[in-house]
Amino acid sequence: MIVIHSAAGSTLEQSNPVLNISVFLAFVAVTLFIVIRASRNNKTAADYYAAGRSFTGPQNGFAIAGDYLSAASFLGICGAIAVNGYDGFLYSIGFLVAWLVALLLVAELMRNTGKFTMADVLSFRLRQRPVRMAAALTTLAVCFFYLLAQMAGAGGLVSLLLGISDKLGQSLIIAVVGVLMIVYVLIGGMKGTTWVQIVKAGLLIAGAVAMTVWVLALNGFSLNTLLESAVAASASDPKDAILGPGLKYGANPWDFISLALALVLGTAGLPHVLMRFYTVPTAKEARRSVVWAIWLIGIFYLLTLVLGYGAGALVGPQSIMAAPGGVNSAAPLLALHLGGPVLMGFISAVAFATILAVVAGLTITAAASFAHDIYANVVKRGRNGDGQADPNGEVRVARRTVIVIGVLAILGGIGAQGQNIAFLVALAFAVAASANLPTILYSLFWKRFTTQGAVWSMYGGLAAAIILIVLSPVFSGKPTSFLPGVNFAVWPLENPGILSIPLGFLLGWLGSVLDRGSEDRRLAAEMEVRSLTGYGAEKAVEH
Repeated sequence: MIVIHSAAGSTLEQSNPVLNISVFLAFVAVTLFIVIRASRNNKTAADYYAAGRSFTGPQNGFAIAGDYLSAASFLGICGAIAVNGYDGFLYSIGFLVAWLVALLLVAELMRNTGKFTMADVLSFRLRQRPVRMAAALTTLAVCFFYLLAQMAGAGGLVSLLLGISDKLGQSLIIAVVGVLMIVYVLIGGMKGTTWVQIVKAGLLIAGAVAMTVWVLALNGFSLNTLLESAVAASASDPKDAILGPGLKYGANPWDFISLALALVLGTAGLPHVLMRFYTVPTAKEARRSVVWAIWLIGIFYLLTLVLGYGAGALVGPQSIMAAPGGVNSAAPLLALHLGGPVLMGFISAVAFATILAVVAGLTITAAASFAHDIYANVVKRGRNGDGQADPNGEVRVARRTVIVIGVLAILGGIGAQGQNIAFLVALAFAVAASANLPTILYSLFWKRFTTQGAVWSMYGGLAAAIILIVLSPVFSGKPTSFLPGVNFAVWPLENPGILSIPLGFLLGWLGSVLDRGSEDRRLAAEMEVRSLTGYGAEKAVEH
């Protein structure tokens, strides 16, 4: 007979915050040792930004999985399935399909064409300064809002994982996560960050596999028995509604279509995911890393189905929603139910490691974009004509940028405590899908694409996404809005993707066909050959 906890409080009494902190500190100690060892070979800009392109395909595959499987994937999706059933699992499907879109359309082509950042690709055959500036700004926007969501999420989860409920304690945890992030990136660069992501991916997948086998064992290794137990514990009316579509998005399917567009297309434009492909030496290793990443990410998202319904059956949706952290508490509460404080401590450490690894990846991407694109290729070239920034000076600027971004992320995370952070994630994906992806696809596949089209697409997509988010119910007009006390929501959907993404593509096309200037067709042809074959890419890296 399956035991369902009637109240989250009785479940949490078994939690051991001291054990949770100890396991987390052990993880920090091990990864800091790895980061310090990895930093010994950081001598050039390629070492700091792209880990010297020294990682193998399997290693980079694990790192991609570590970068891609954020706290939203582990904690948010498990909770969404536990509470909303089928509609929650749509997130797993969306994220996995999004990854396939990113790989099939842009990943290897960008690896063959670029050097360190997304702007390297976008400016390859266009005018450097305006395109680099626009690409750097959209990259910084995506990274910053994604960072805010992760940092605020760290504070929100702390009340459950470590037993700290006051805002001062949560602020302290956010500051600790931010300082650790700064240390990892400052010392280790991309190489240290990659190793943190590899370790985190291994821990996350190992923990998910162990919990999945445990849940299935309790149900006689029968998925049908598990689903029947989840239906029995469901709070929906009728109870079997969690097995079919419509429990969450039935009232407004357009909202789900808009969100799905942003998730599926936005992932292909996330700069911190795309930057991972610059850490391997050849296109062959990039393809190997793709294969490993697909298997790891695909297996994990299948496991979330068992973990989500398992949490619903064993813990109960009402207990999950009543616990500190709400829907995000499903996976830790399931771990506590299955293995007591020890497994809870391990899952707590994995949750913090997940946040830590993702924010480190975001920070190195943002720092590289500012130092490489704005400082080295706009500011210095603007002063020196065809001159170029000193690589050592560029890395120094990147390290200073890390500190600034880290401080801003800490302050932003503390300021966003208790607020609806969903709009931050939505904004990051919407900006990536609306501003970055159209320009990436046009640059790679359309020979008539021009500088004006790129600038219109990036700035227009960025502005449209931000304006529609601000005018949506996510920002104002509801008790769960970011500003619940006012109401100026005129855009009815919670995500702008259904309008801002087509607008980004339209502006890219319109700006190009109306541009009277001429672009260098030889560079367009060279970019096509290089993106498809990789020929000349290593030479460009050394240039």
